[in-house]
Amino acid sequence: MPTDPVQSLANLRLERDAILLYDALASIEKDPKRAGAFQRIAANERRHAEVWGSKLREAGVDVPPGPTRPRPRVAVIVLIARIFGTKAVSDLVTALEGDEEDIYEGQAGSPEIDAIAADEREHAEIWRKLKDPDYHPDRDIAIRERWHRSGRSGTLRAVIFGVSDGLVSNLALVMGVAGASSATGEQGHFILLAGAAGLLAGAFSMAAGEYISMQRQRELFERQIALERAEMEAMPEEEEAEMASLYRAKGFREDEAKAIAHRLFEDPERALDQLIREELGLDPDELGSPYAAAFGSFVAFGVGAFVPVAPYVVGGGAPAFAAAIVLSLVALFAVGAGVSLLTGRSAWFSGARQVGIGAAAATVTYFVGTLIGVSVVG
Repeated sequence: MPTDPVQSLANLRLERDAILLYDALASIEKDPKRAGAFQRIAANERRHAEVWGSKLREAGVDVPPGPTRPRPRVAVIVLIARIFGTKAVSDLVTALEGDEEDIYEGQAGSPEIDAIAADEREHAEIWRKLKDPDYHPDRDIAIRERWHRSGRSGTLRAVIFGVSDGLVSNLALVMGVAGASSATGEQGHFILLAGAAGLLAGAFSMAAGEYISMQRQRELFERQIALERAEMEAMPEEEEAEMASLYRAKGFREDEAKAIAHRLFEDPERALDQLIREELGLDPDELGSPYAAAFGSFVAFGVGAFVPVAPYVVGGGAPAFAAAIVLSLVALFAVGAGVSLLTGRSAWFSGARQVGIGAAAATVTYFVGTLIGVSVVG
């Protein structure tokens, strides 16, 4: 198919960003096997970049020199990795790889693009395996299936959205109470009390909801794992045949699939682990902690909810009201920009959208509060 210069240039920039990312991760990582995995991915990305460079040259388009600095999303990931280590950015990089895969799948139609999309799936799989302490790049049983998109960026996403929820909901509450207070003549301490109550009620509600949700999910997963273990103990031959069928479905020959399954079943625990991952789509080492989820939600919501209340801690009246609006709008933009790390959208677009949503909620509740205050006074 004919080369689209604009799309090819965009793809080239995407791959060059990935090269900068993985070169940086490889230089940061102290563990040789993890650094080796990053170097392997970087080599793939260089090959991808050369594909797009060749296509552009064949189309008579000048190939621009490579960038010395990546785009902001990648730069933030590298910065976090330098401070907290490469394990801290696992979810962010997995989300980035997923976005790249989606971009290439939207361009499907040539062998080169299909091969690059397959490589991006492999990169996401490598990140999943890096969480396994026994992983080594050379010990790869060629699992190419998609990772579960629902797991992308779970921890960071929960924190960002928890902050966003607390910020928007308490801003709306504070503005609503401020609107009512302007009509009734109540002082700032009333707004402070209402905001503090909203912060605590919302944070505890979020924490309880996350705990219950995560606990039920974990119990369901543990039940599925227990059933799989019981089946393996009761009928190991049938489970080994099932494992072989999974590998046949991935394209292995009959003898290869049987050999892999038999080798896995020489170690029952390793076989069970692989069955859980392949058949159930679960990572037995990462079922989620209800306590961590509850604590994270409580803190994230509380941090967001405190922003519109903070000015009323030190004062009241019009200055506190104005400061609450300004601080909240700045925080809303920051949260929106943070969300762009997960979505890949422009930080300006995501920040402005978040500001618009928060401002709309605050405006509506302010005027509703004003009407209620007027009716009470009347």
